[in-house]
Amino acid sequence: MTHAIVHGILLAFGLILPLGVQNIFVFNQGALHPRFRSVLPVVITAALCDTLLIGAAVGGVSLLLLTLEWLTPVVYGAGVLFLMFMGWQIWSAAPAAGNMKRLSPKGQIGYALSVSLLNPHALLDTVGVIGTGSLGYEGVERWGFAAATAGVSWVWFLGLAGAGRMLGRADTSGRLIRLMNQGSALLVWAIAIYMSLQLWKTL
Repeated sequence: MTHAIVHGILLAFGLILPLGVQNIFVFNQGALHPRFRSVLPVVITAALCDTLLIGAAVGGVSLLLLTLEWLTPVVYGAGVLFLMFMGWQIWSAAPAAGNMKRLSPKGQIGYALSVSLLNPHALLDTVGVIGTGSLGYEGVERWGFAAATAGVSWVWFLGLAGAGRMLGRADTSGRLIRLMNQGSALLVWAIAIYMSLQLWKTL
């Protein structure tokens, strides 16, 4: 069991550490809101979505999807379009320093759902990596592996929102956050280019 838990934690950190659309959104909302509790809707939604996807992947969805060869290019194609659009949204989120969008709880939940459940890149990571990684375990060990990976998501998103909040307090002008948004958008576009190359290989 210990091996399964450690494996799950390391694998989850490896997947969640790189900046992506979901991470950027959680961090930005943490930076923009005056109180940490105001950003809990996005933290809880993102973590619940990850838990749902991990549970589905470990529960057997990975095995099903691996048998559908036509699905891979479809997911990659959708992923490229999604990431290009999200990159543009991130880039344009701060047209001027200090003029960024602070979302209501309802807005946070809706946006978090979209970047968590409609992001093909995240789906590929969850189903292809975590789901496949769980195949080496059976019974209780497999669900211990799943719980460990899901636990990392909860801790990570809480920490990410907290780090954003600290930056928001220090950067009252919003200039640093704007620069981070632009850098994040470039990174998201780079991921989209990489996925387009992967799509080309599947065709």
